[in-house]
This record gives sequence, C-alpha cells and structure tokens, in this order.
Amino acid sequence: MSDLALWGLFVAVSLGTFALRFSFIGLHGRLHIPPIFKRALAYVPASVLAALVLPAVTLTGTEHSFTIDNLRIPAAAVAALVAWKSHNTLLTLAAGMGTLWLLHMFL
Repeated sequence: MSDLALWGLFVAVSLGTFALRFSFIGLHGRLHIPPIFKRALAYVPASVLAALVLPAVTLTGTEHSFTIDNLRIPAAAVAALVAWKSHNTLLTLAAGMGTLWLLHMFL
C-alpha cells in the first residue's frame, strides 16, 4: 500500500469516527429517537462488557477452552455472582481474582 493510500485511509477513518461521535453529541436533542431504540441502547454497555470479558475468560493460549480445567470460568462465575448481588466493582474484582488465585494454588 502506498503512503498516499495509507494517509487517505487514515483520513477516511478519522472522518467516519468523527461523524459517528458528532451524531450523538452535536445532534443531541435535535433528533427524535423512538422509544424502542432508547430501550435497546440501555443494553449496549452490558453487551460491550460481555464482548470484552468472554474472550479473556475463555481464550487460553491460542484456542478457546470451555473445559473444566480452565480455571478462569469458575472464577468469572463467582465474580458475576458477586457483581449481581453486591453491585460493588471492587468487591467483584477481589472475589474474581481471589477465586482464581485460590484455584491456582489448590488445583
């Protein structure tokens, strides 16, 4: 790829990113969003978090591992339970990491 084509790609991606962000910030209040889309947007943070966490939990080495010897899965389950019950981020992190460390020590 030539330098000119690469810089053109950078400019195009930058303009696209700016346009997407401007559509939410600059046009706020001017556009009417239907209630069904407002309800759907409430689930975006949870879905993004799940998309970030699931590969980190299941990816061991170069392959996905949904097996019993993947100790990250029970640690993530404990962290999810603590998060659901306590709504406390620090307690969730401590419970998940503590569970993972205990499983590594004893298994």
